[in-house]
Amino acid sequence: MQFIDPATLEGTHVRLESLSQAHAHGLRVAAAEPGMEDLWYTWIPRPEGIPAEIESRLARLAEGTMNPWAIRRLSDDRVVGMTTFCSIDQPNRHVEIGYTWIAPSAQRSAVNSEAKLLLLTHAFESCDAIAVEFRTHWLNHRSRAAIERLGAKQDGVLRNHRIMPDGSLRDTVVFSIIESEWPAVRTGLRARLAAERS
Repeated sequence: MQFIDPATLEGTHVRLESLSQAHAHGLRVAAAEPGMEDLWYTWIPRPEGIPAEIESRLARLAEGTMNPWAIRRLSDDRVVGMTTFCSIDQPNRHVEIGYTWIAPSAQRSAVNSEAKLLLLTHAFESCDAIAVEFRTHWLNHRSRAAIERLGAKQDGVLRNHRIMPDGSLRDTVVFSIIESEWPAVRTGLRARLAAERS
């Protein structure tokens, strides 16, 4: 299976569904939750921008550079965020998990842990990945800590990597999990998931 191939990934707490405009209403509701306002070092779509964001991600899907999903919480059947395979490099069996956001009501719960477990399992076990990458802003300490808790190792820092919407320069921290590390990462994620609330 290739990284770009459509797939529905389902666990106990979440289902990752191939993104479509049918998810727009649920994503607008999720993006309107209190606490979703933009932080200067990251980007989260505004509710009114959701249809355009879906179109942008679907355009990248058509180009073969991104495979986007909507994240559905199974306990109440609500769409609570988005995530993707991006920077797809099929010949080198390398992919990034990114462009992820989750509504505050689903944060610090089993939703994010299981979504990451589903994506990593799909990458390594269905798509035969040799490495899965994560990237975040140097100053996004919460995101960096969450990536490290997954078991990812820091590869390096891309200095002055991007110009942010406010004109500031972003240093991007690059992390990865490689094929040989996946069994230990999977065990850790399963243990954490068992201890988390849905």
